[in-house]
Parts: sequence; C-alpha cells; structure tokens
Amino acid sequence: QVQLVESGGGLVQAGGSLRLSCVASGRTSTTYVMGWFRQAPGKEREFVAAISQSGGSTNDADSVKGRFTISRDNAKNTVYLQMNSLKPEDTAVYYCAAGYSTSRHSTFTTRYAYDYWGQGTQVTVSS
Repeated sequence: QVQLVESGGGLVQAGGSLRLSCVASGRTSTTYVMGWFRQAPGKEREFVAAISQSGGSTNDADSVKGRFTISRDNAKNTVYLQMNSLKPEDTAVYYCAAGYSTSRHSTFTTRYAYDYWGQGTQVTVSS
C-alpha cells in the first residue's frame, strides 16, 4: 500500500506559477511511475504529466508542454509539478498517482495504469 498526499494548490492569477508537491508513504521501495492528473468540474480526469522511477523519462500532455515540469526526489519520496504561465483553463483539482512498474524507465499516460491516488489539491487560475 502507498499513501499519497498532495499540497501546494491555491488561487493564482493568469500568468502566475505554482508548485505542487506529492509525498508518498508506505511501500515506497517498490518501483512506481508517478503521475499528475487533473479534473475540472463536469469533465473527465485527464493526464497531465508522468515521470519514471529513475526520473530519466518524463511525459507531458500537449496542453501543458513548455509550461509544466514534473520532477521527483526519491530520497524524499516526493514528486513535484512546477506549473508556470498558468491559464484559466488549468483550473481543476490536481491528483497525484502512483503506478507499479517493472521498469525504472517507463511512464504511463492512462489513469487505468495507476494503482494509488491522492485526495487532490485545488488549483484555481483567475483571468
């Protein structure tokens, strides 16, 4: 079992920045892909970014390329999402997720590949 706790959400003006953090606890010695997803009201949960166990491979959604950066610190069991140049359409609840992998270099973009989820943190971008 892995527990995930997100933090760092809030209200920011368009063009601003936020950094989300997700701390993992429990069975963290296993190899996990870490991902960020988001869900806006009335919409399905969508992929934002993912990072491999090694940290050497990342994958970003087209809508956030060049603006968001995912990273991880395995010594701290923490994954981050640096969000720059935020837009009103980035407003959503952001979820951290962990998916078991047999490879240290894989990433997953589908939510169905993830086994554990955090409770979410609200990000609101005002225009």
